[in-house]
Amino acid sequence: MSVSAREAAYAALEAWRRRGARPDMILSSQDMDRRDMALAQKIVSGVLQNSCLLDYRIGVYSGRAVSSLQPQVLDILRLSVYQLLFLDRVPSHAAVSEGVELAKKRAPRAAGLVNAVLRKASTDRGKPVDLQIEDGPRRLSVLYSHPEWFVAELLERWGQERTESVLRADNEEAPILAQVNTLKTTLPELTELLREEGVGTRACPLLENALYLEDTGALTGLRSFQKGLFYVQDAAARLAVTAAGVKPGDTVFDLCAAPGGKSFAAAMDMADRGAIRAFDIHGKKLNLIRGGCERLGITVLTAAPGDAGVFDPALEAGADAVIADVPCSGFGVLRKKPEIRYKKPEELERLPELQLKILRNAARYVKPGGTLLYSTCTVRRGENEDVAEAFLRESRDFAPEPFDLPEPLGASGGMRTILPDEAGTDGFFICKLRRIR
Repeated sequence: MSVSAREAAYAALEAWRRRGARPDMILSSQDMDRRDMALAQKIVSGVLQNSCLLDYRIGVYSGRAVSSLQPQVLDILRLSVYQLLFLDRVPSHAAVSEGVELAKKRAPRAAGLVNAVLRKASTDRGKPVDLQIEDGPRRLSVLYSHPEWFVAELLERWGQERTESVLRADNEEAPILAQVNTLKTTLPELTELLREEGVGTRACPLLENALYLEDTGALTGLRSFQKGLFYVQDAAARLAVTAAGVKPGDTVFDLCAAPGGKSFAAAMDMADRGAIRAFDIHGKKLNLIRGGCERLGITVLTAAPGDAGVFDPALEAGADAVIADVPCSGFGVLRKKPEIRYKKPEELERLPELQLKILRNAARYVKPGGTLLYSTCTVRRGENEDVAEAFLRESRDFAPEPFDLPEPLGASGGMRTILPDEAGTDGFFICKLRRIR
């Protein structure tokens, strides 16, 4: 039986809150038409991006601490207040009435409270946010719904103006970037095919063979996708592989490969000539890589289980290039995965130790004269420059190698943190090292 967009959004938020389920997976299992699915996705993403600010407003409207509210009531209030304050096209009466109906189903005793809060919220539509919080990390934390400890890290490194710019960028809608499969088609040909399928496109200024897509619907339903004419990958991740400088005939190891985007990019740069060995510790994810290879027509790639932190003697000094896109906090992809921002700092404390372990191991697989690419999808220095610099202090066999990125990103001395407000990409770290002995 089909459900409404609000009911689906509630189910996704409740599942995430109760058991940490991925909201997008919960939504994809719901029976909805295309329009309701789009609204539900917008609500869920918006609530997760703005929970701190929504809670602040709910506290003002209700006159009580949000911690005193039943969790299911708070879920209903968040998704309803979000619609009232952020979605201009949703009529006030619809957001209020459907919020109250949800409350009657999920928390009947709180229906009156929900009605009162939503009616107060509806009077604030179009008004600027008035936070009664003094300037500092907490104010920015509430205004942009980022953890205060993360805001403090950004402020210390980047200052007030740049930090606020980054936080705003994190709350923007993430675009879909299609990387042209140059093994099968060209940019003009793909552009025309997508136009015929009713998909809007626009150029990506950072990349020659990439297109931003609009009005796609389900990507897997597109003939151009099914034929393997493109794959989806953010520009920053693609630029990392470009920086590695792989070429036809090379042997490349990708140590933390799933879901396969960097291996696919390497195959394009190699014109499907040479060898790519993709490893991942999660064996179940290897089928994603194999399926992607089959769809894209890549023949030089093999995928196998492998722990990037455990040395395999059979791989020693065997690669012209090793890609180590290591596990990280993910604080560069908050546009796409807003739920990441609610990770606790103690969950992240051991990441640098693991990252350095993988980097040390990856170095053993690089041929003399070869390239080691260390990358993350986070903007935290402790997982990026600090790890790379720690490795370089203990290894005289490697040296940073400068690489150029398209404007406005510019040249790099071998390490570059890309912030999400620079060029519309994910936040990302790229470090290129050359084995000099």
